[in-house]
Amino acid sequence: MTHLTLPARRLLTALLGSLVLLTACQNDGTATSRPDAAPPAAQRPASSPATAATAAGLTARQRLELLASTISAAPADTTGELPYTYLHLQTWARLTNTIVRTDVRRWRHDADGSGREIIRRAPDLRGVDHQPTPEEHRAFSRAPQRSLRYLAGQLHPYLPGGVPADPGKLANLLAPPKLVNEPAYPRLLTGGVVGVATSHYLNQQQRATALRVLAMVPNITYRGTTTDLAGRSGLSFQVAADGSTSTLVIDPATGELLAAKEWIDGGRRPGLFSYILLLDRDRAGTDSPTSPTTAAAVTYPR
Repeated sequence: MTHLTLPARRLLTALLGSLVLLTACQNDGTATSRPDAAPPAAQRPASSPATAATAAGLTARQRLELLASTISAAPADTTGELPYTYLHLQTWARLTNTIVRTDVRRWRHDADGSGREIIRRAPDLRGVDHQPTPEEHRAFSRAPQRSLRYLAGQLHPYLPGGVPADPGKLANLLAPPKLVNEPAYPRLLTGGVVGVATSHYLNQQQRATALRVLAMVPNITYRGTTTDLAGRSGLSFQVAADGSTSTLVIDPATGELLAAKEWIDGGRRPGLFSYILLLDRDRAGTDSPTSPTTAAAVTYPR
């Protein structure tokens, strides 16, 4: 795969100047895109820098660099002074020969690591050859819930020192540089990006940094547009390495991670390793779900 080496601003200028050639496929009036290896025959100009990332002929790295340069702000990007990180996740995780399904709403005090979680647990599923469904996503609302409180230091972030602005520094924190030539490195780096996005609130600049780290993942590919289990549209990127395939769905407007799946391709028990649905992220003034500062964040289901 040929990688673009222009800096971000020059990349954006070059791509925007070529939008007549870099166009998206239109099918029944709906704009879609195909994987890198199969650009569509029918073409039309992209309508904005964000949608230009779905144009034909770009490598995955070029698409991610373009997204990093053009993503818009999210509402909570302006509330960095609030002390709590709020995240709402649904996870499907392998435990030996069982899939454990959990819905978690988490408030973590960034300064001291205290906080609260509200957890809903759906019945476990036997076997690992399982594809999560939208019905499972909706079924969490019927599961009983429990609340857990954490004292200072008990809710650890993925990166204790925060998320650096430099993509190279972030990449080195997520995957040891000495492993860069090892088969597991792409998987480790991709998993690190998912770990950061599902533990920290990432502001606009940090999301751009995370996208640039994804652009550094060896042999990452673009798989077109898709929807996650919650029905949200995003761009799909895939990494096959070390016996597994990881698929990430990215919101093209804000650069937020919507969903991430890892599938074990071989071995004794091929099948689902994990699926993470990142439903909401926000900043909050308290760990109470009834607080006016968090009421919008905890609307359920989404």
